[in-house]
Amino acid sequence: MDKFRMIFQFFQSNQESFMNGICGIMALASTQMYSAFDFNCPCLPHYNLAYGLGILLVPPFILFLLGFVLNNNISMLAEEWRRPRGRRGKDAAVLRYMCCSMAQRAMIAPVVWLAVTLLDGKCITCAFCTLVPLESLGNASHPHLSQGEVQRVLARIPCKEIYNGQQLIANEVAVRYLRCISQALGWCFVLLMTTLAFLVRSLRPCFSQAAFLKSRYWSHYIDIERKLFDETCAEHARSFAKVCIQQFFEGMSTDLEAAHRHLPKKAPADAGEAVEKLLGITDQGTMNMALKSWHRCKPPLHLHPPAQPTGNGWAGEGQPPTHPSAPRKETAAYYSWV
Repeated sequence: MDKFRMIFQFFQSNQESFMNGICGIMALASTQMYSAFDFNCPCLPHYNLAYGLGILLVPPFILFLLGFVLNNNISMLAEEWRRPRGRRGKDAAVLRYMCCSMAQRAMIAPVVWLAVTLLDGKCITCAFCTLVPLESLGNASHPHLSQGEVQRVLARIPCKEIYNGQQLIANEVAVRYLRCISQALGWCFVLLMTTLAFLVRSLRPCFSQAAFLKSRYWSHYIDIERKLFDETCAEHARSFAKVCIQQFFEGMSTDLEAAHRHLPKKAPADAGEAVEKLLGITDQGTMNMALKSWHRCKPPLHLHPPAQPTGNGWAGEGQPPTHPSAPRKETAAYYSWV
């Protein structure tokens, strides 16, 4: 179990590199998926276009959404975008930077799929086989075929085993023509995406370096703050559960002592340490109010010493302390933070 925890912590500390690796694996997986995919054009005039463009565009859209789903920062971005303003403002530039960073990673696999599909040429051949120019490549004045019959014959170009229009246009001529156009589009698409990636990665920081650094810094801060908050909540929940369970077994021990007249057992030595980590929050209602306050009014980003809350909307305003003794200094500091 400790090994899995160490691996998980390693992935958390190297999240950006891990996400880049995931996107690279998805890109390789997309090429393998296309290679293993059995492309079967329906060879019907009314279905070829829908099937060819569907294979060309629908899987990249699914891969794009999957790239967002596998990114852990999507929940952080949605939470930061939808949270109330509270005591901390929201910077639109930081949200745009986070969204653009996730979109750049999520677009790797779709771009690879589109490039491989266009360079292969099967989708374009299936989708646009009925638009082959017969005037320049075939016999446009075939005397025995109507316009509808010509469309049905051309729709069978991707299916060599059932194609019967050699007198109208040679199958190899039409396939080579469409595949040439598809490969030209594929290389233009690769060139466009490469140029766009170069401009985004290298020239964007040059126009507003200060704004770029600010957005990148605060996006890292939001990510780290969320991780530390999750770790603190997990530690507090562990301590709270430990105290509750120890109190339960102490109560059971008291009942057993009353029934069997045995000496009561001493409380565990680490019970005091667990209580110290609770920071004064010792019941469910107060913890719920603290979590709601964290969501509604996050603390302002300054490092001044925390002052006693005086009606600023913190979680415990107007609530008596749950601990029998007076609130401690770290309790007040915690409430001023949340």
